[in-house]
Amino acid sequence: MVFQLTNEQQMIQLMVRDFARREIEPIAGRLDREGIFPWEILRKMAQLGLMGMMVPEEYGGSNVGAVSYCLAMQEIAYSCPSTAVTMAVCNLACEPIVAHGTEEQKRTYLVPLARGEKLGAFAVTEPQAGSDAAGIKTRAERHGDYYFLTGTKMFITNGSYAGVLVILARTAEEPHRGISAFLVEPGFPGFSVGVVEDKMGLRASNTAEIVLEECRVPASNLLGQEGDGFRMAMAALDTGRIGIASQSVGIARACFDEAVRYSKERKQFGKYIGTYQAIQWMIADMATEIEAAKLLTLQAAAHRDRGEPITMLASMAKLYASEMVNRVAFRATQIFGGYGFMKDYKVERLYRDARVTTVYEGTSEVQRMVIARQILKGA
Repeated sequence: MVFQLTNEQQMIQLMVRDFARREIEPIAGRLDREGIFPWEILRKMAQLGLMGMMVPEEYGGSNVGAVSYCLAMQEIAYSCPSTAVTMAVCNLACEPIVAHGTEEQKRTYLVPLARGEKLGAFAVTEPQAGSDAAGIKTRAERHGDYYFLTGTKMFITNGSYAGVLVILARTAEEPHRGISAFLVEPGFPGFSVGVVEDKMGLRASNTAEIVLEECRVPASNLLGQEGDGFRMAMAALDTGRIGIASQSVGIARACFDEAVRYSKERKQFGKYIGTYQAIQWMIADMATEIEAAKLLTLQAAAHRDRGEPITMLASMAKLYASEMVNRVAFRATQIFGGYGFMKDYKVERLYRDARVTTVYEGTSEVQRMVIARQILKGA
């Protein structure tokens, strides 16, 4: 079945594409080389409504839906995957507040997040709790009108710059039902940013350690009820995985376009390399896999827009698209030959940026577990 975009979705896609090629593409290489966090770009993106794309308009969002969000993510990732993941996490942080926040929490935190006045972060991962999210050790103990959070979070995207963090902490010993979610500001006593990671790729995005030393959080900043945190996180990650699948498609499209262009310019043995079957087959495989990943991702997003279950589809999209982009990035650098290994060429940056897509928001191995469990329980 051909996936038919609405007029509004097509307009959003074209608008973001034009913005990304004009504002982001010319500086993306420098952002990567110098590790510059793209503050100015993010502010412009906020003006376009890209930081709260699934947030109701009454809370400052553009409320255009998951399909439009996927299309926008693809276009931003095409030009700068670092900026795309920053945008993705800001939208991810909004998700549980939309679903479970009180009116006061929405006015205080959701509105500035959706408007881009503050950046968001989603803090689950810990040194001993990555794929095993239920294994978190960070504790939250209530004393009167405050919770005191103690523990360390790691690999937190936007960690150094976030104005609002959704942080998961343990309020009871039960593996899943003992986890709660809190809205935390960096100015709360006991909050600090630790190590800022030096990464292989996505070097213009920020990845930091968050240290909580009896961090004092008002009891009114508990999101939902005690024990709801794990369920909230898993629901938010379903949408987050659609976002990473979209990022993967965007990176793959950029790799593909670079490879096609180069194959029509580069001559070897007196002929353009694009005339050789070896190159043609790589291009054909790249195009086919990109199209398959794009449609699988849009299907998952469409299901979310209709309010239908997406856990299995989101994992399928994330699994296939993230592994696809690594294959496509490999082929693109292969087509470039020695030049693909040089930092003067975009495919070198894209190759590095693509690698993490099979790791964050749940590894490929975790996605296969999720998919299999959904099938075996009759989803």
